[in-house]
Amino acid sequence: MARILIVDDAKFMRVTLSNILEGANHTIAGEAENGIEAVRLYKELLPDLVTLDITMPEKNGIEALKEILEEFPAAKIMMCSAMGQQKMVVEAIEAGAKDFIVKPFDSSRVLEAAERVLG
Repeated sequence: MARILIVDDAKFMRVTLSNILEGANHTIAGEAENGIEAVRLYKELLPDLVTLDITMPEKNGIEALKEILEEFPAAKIMMCSAMGQQKMVVEAIEAGAKDFIVKPFDSSRVLEAAERVLG
């Protein structure tokens, strides 16, 4: 299955996503807690898919998304957002995100989105 990079500033959210994705036989290639780490780890690991939180310290998800896609236009990135961040989700999709999932995570929705993005 896919190698996935999980990016979220909350450890609990990273663990939750890891459990959902590993349960579907995906491999967690790495984890990051901010956008700076996300960009660095993407370059190092070249994962099949990235789950990227929008709101993070140091560099937010939208900035990290743009930076990754600038260098790797074929990157498959799925944004994560809390309820009520529709404007940011639209901005992320316009910037090149392939899909988005909303917190709190619904296992079936996460897996559907991952399969859709992975093609």
